[in-house]
Amino acid sequence: MKKIILIIVSVFLLISIFFVFHKRAQIKEEVIAHEDYNPYKDAEIKAVIIPSENNTFGYDIYLYDAILIHQPSRPGLPGNIGFATEEDAIKVAELVIKKIRNNEMPPTVTVEELEGLGVL
Repeated sequence: MKKIILIIVSVFLLISIFFVFHKRAQIKEEVIAHEDYNPYKDAEIKAVIIPSENNTFGYDIYLYDAILIHQPSRPGLPGNIGFATEEDAIKVAELVIKKIRNNEMPPTVTVEELEGLGVL
């Protein structure tokens, strides 16, 4: 009688372990599938140029109607001074929107990118 109970318990444990590992594999597959999901690909994203200190310019990035980024100064640089022209602010804001659309979050802007855009 003890051997039968031991066999039943062993089979039950093996079946339980199988289902636990099977469920973990399913969850892992779902996580990988969600990593490919990009909620910003077709989102309504817009930039608004804003005034900043000393007659310079910054930008706000809106996701639908909510402000996502408020950037009154040049990103990646010390100080509170914005861009010299509205056109420079627009160039960087467009780069940030491109990064958001590519699901690069946060959409960090480097000094090298600013130099490449010719805004420094």
